Amino acid sequence: MASQLFADLYGCDEEILNNEEAIRRIAGQVVSDIGAEIVEECVHTFEPIGITYFAVITTSHFSIHTWPEYGYAAVDVFSCGESVTDRITRMLKDYFKASEVKLGRCERVIGRTSDKSEE
Repeated sequence: MASQLFADLYGCDEEILNNEEAIRRIAGQVVSDIGAEIVEECVHTFEPIGITYFAVITTSHFSIHTWPEYGYAAVDVFSCGESVTDRITRMLKDYFKASEVKLGRCERVIGRTSDKSEE
């Protein structure tokens, strides 16, 4: 099984949201906390503001998309590891200095299920 965690962070610190070094540091801390390592990363800083960060990690992938003008960040963590926990929400809230976090989760079953699906 694999888990995908979606976090919408509101009321974030605009300076953090538009700081590539801070985004890389946050990503590294979260990825390490779930027991994974960054294999490769890609970052794009938009003009005039905003950052998209994507990392291939040893258990799947991790991404951050920021909209500093709205104080908003969208974070996705997809991992086949067992340690993608709701604790990540507290970490992200602290790192981004967010006033509110909305969390979603999707559990994915790897391999075929017993139900036959139409092909």
